[in-house]
Amino acid sequence: MSSAIVLINTEIGTESEVINALSKIEGVKEVYEVYGMYDIVVKVEAPSHEALRELVINKIRKIPQVRGTTTMIVIESKKL
Repeated sequence: MSSAIVLINTEIGTESEVINALSKIEGVKEVYEVYGMYDIVVKVEAPSHEALRELVINKIRKIPQVRGTTTMIVIESKKL
């Protein structure tokens, strides 16, 4: 299983709409509205890196209010 953290910039004032749309996408595991350089942080999972790529490009980036994304592929994780 491949996973990534996706940092999202939205159109001003549309964070709730984007969060609602993200919650309906298969593979989206966690969604956080945040302050700072980005508006939303999302944890996503998919069976492969190619499926992860498709998820980000064809689902998340296609949400109309999403202005841009930065994707960080997880190479190792540790549950605390």
